Amino acid sequence: MTKKTIGFLSGVVVFVIIDLIPFSGLSTTGRLDLALTLMTVVWWATQIAQPAFVGGIYLMLLIIFQVATPAQVFSDAWTGSIMWLVIGAYLIAGAVKDSGLGERIAYAFIVRFVRSWNGIIISIFVLTFILSLLIPHPWPRAFLIMSVIDVVASSAHMAKEDRAKLGLTVFAASCPLSGVFLTGDTSLNPLAVADSGVKVSFMSYFYYMSVPMIIAAIITMLLIMVLFRPTKEVSIDVDALRLKQKGLGAFSEKETRTLIWLVIAIALWLTSGITGIDVGWLTLVVALLMSLPLIGEVLTAKSWSGVPVNVLIFLTSAITIGVVGKVTGMNSWIAKTILPSSLPQNLYLLAIIITIGAMVIHMFMGSVIAVMGVTIPAFLAATTHMGVNPLAISLLVFSVVNLHYILPFHNMAILVGSDPDTGGGYNQKQVMRLGIPLTIVMFIVAVVEIFWWKLIGFV
Repeated sequence: MTKKTIGFLSGVVVFVIIDLIPFSGLSTTGRLDLALTLMTVVWWATQIAQPAFVGGIYLMLLIIFQVATPAQVFSDAWTGSIMWLVIGAYLIAGAVKDSGLGERIAYAFIVRFVRSWNGIIISIFVLTFILSLLIPHPWPRAFLIMSVIDVVASSAHMAKEDRAKLGLTVFAASCPLSGVFLTGDTSLNPLAVADSGVKVSFMSYFYYMSVPMIIAAIITMLLIMVLFRPTKEVSIDVDALRLKQKGLGAFSEKETRTLIWLVIAIALWLTSGITGIDVGWLTLVVALLMSLPLIGEVLTAKSWSGVPVNVLIFLTSAITIGVVGKVTGMNSWIAKTILPSSLPQNLYLLAIIITIGAMVIHMFMGSVIAVMGVTIPAFLAATTHMGVNPLAISLLVFSVVNLHYILPFHNMAILVGSDPDTGGGYNQKQVMRLGIPLTIVMFIVAVVEIFWWKLIGFV
């Protein structure tokens, strides 16, 4: 049997076994919810099909088996702003890419500052940081940077092995730096906030997360510099890069319009705490206005093809795990059963326990979104009596899970980049070489977060 067949049958077996066991303290509906959830997790972990197909099956079975009503299954995902934020973010990211603005910014930076191997690595992290504010999704951001790095590698006549190291750097940089801004990864960051049940503005999120994530990015960058050295001395052909930059031509009208709307979007994001308007609604309306005549003419009907339906379905299923789990009592039961009966009051010790628990679960589940959907509600249920800010718990779990990977499937950005067709070209061995020492960094990040949050009065 193939790996996919084994994974499929394993999920079915897990479902049957869980549904037959009369767990103490868990209702019949809760047990069925647990069975469906674990079956879905097994299928996600073993990659029996594209994640959205598996997530869609989970959503339909919840309704068919009457575990939850359609309103409960879909309401939180689609009546809130998260899904609309994702749609708007993909549209804006497509505009930045298709207009050529993102590529122009990348070349301008590379030509001005890059002269060595370490310089390339530093530039990748700096560009990722800059573009995370302009392109609100890590994949198009990484693809854009990778296209520029390919030109750098070709001009320097780099070996295939060295190019793969830079590919890993591009996609590894997206993990910590996507967490700096609320819109840095619109499929994860708003989800972590939503799971907490606490509303947060763009600037508040930046205030809480910027320092820990930038420190995590710096540590990741230094690790890459130590672990991955070039096979030979790198000599950057700056003239070739300038020629490529010149080939972009003069600043086009479409680039100008895109830049103006980006400035408007960023201004609206930054002032969302003052206006009280959700970042999701602001992002979508800016994207839609970019299609109008006279003031827009940046997006067209074809732009909708850049919004992946599979991501929306997968996100819906991941959000629903936590929502339905709360309704059926599954979340509180998991918290009481798996987590220690008495958690430490010391926030540093609590952060270490949460880090260990989140990483262990992530090792088996793989999907960042799925782990967040299961673990955040469980940890919130376990700490609700302690008076700890639920947003802090949610952001801590998100940070650990999003930064933690041993194998490519543990993080979608790393997995996407490992595919030769998407530009990264690195292999599983290279990912493990970086991922294993990064595991220790998770504890450093957790401690830094608690220290920073205590310093600013967040916890």
